[in-house]
Amino acid sequence: MSTSSIVQKIHLYESMKRFDRLPEFEKELKKLGTKYPSLSQDIEKFQVILNAYPTGVGKNFEIIHSSDTMKVVKARLACKSLKDRSIRVIYAYHGNEVTFVYIELYFKGDKANEDYERVRDYIKEHA
Repeated sequence: MSTSSIVQKIHLYESMKRFDRLPEFEKELKKLGTKYPSLSQDIEKFQVILNAYPTGVGKNFEIIHSSDTMKVVKARLACKSLKDRSIRVIYAYHGNEVTFVYIELYFKGDKANEDYERVRDYIKEHA
């Protein structure tokens, strides 16, 4: 197998990954995006990391739920507008479908912890 065919397969695989968002996440993104203008670009950079490491790498990622088909991860997203302080992102990675679903987005200075109920409801619906 040639190097170019391997690279083509990798690009095909990466293009198959989907990033979806819950409606609540969309509202949080819109609200925080007005306060922190770099947020949409920061999320794009974050997605590049997720393409390479779906459940993250390093101390900024914590798996809070794991099953055979899905992992829910709590991650720190460096926000340029916050001078690289972080915003928390909760997302689900569905390995069998190669899909990411953003569940929640919040700034730790505004809210201490994730919405456990929302995360639990998502897990119940998709487990």
